[in-house]
Amino acid sequence: MSGRGKGGKIRSKARSRSARAGLQLPVGCVHRFLWNGNYAERIGAGAPVYLAAVLEYLAADVLELAGNAARDNKKNHSRHLQLDGQLT
Repeated sequence: MSGRGKGGKIRSKARSRSARAGLQLPVGCVHRFLWNGNYAERIGAGAPVYLAAVLEYLAADVLELAGNAARDNKKNHSRHLQLDGQLT
């Protein structure tokens, strides 16, 4: 006996909504924020997924631009390195 009862179906491992959508931001938290924020009486199942995807896209875009600006703006902020150059 396999211990699975009469049906014999193996239950698949639970996957989060973020994993199903291929996102890094948690869809469950976005859904909770929408629900607790009283923005609407009813919130569809796709709304938090869509909003999480938009927020993730915007965050990635801003981080990419910030990384490019930091790479282009190579300033040396080490005071002791600046003093070593002046002493020699």
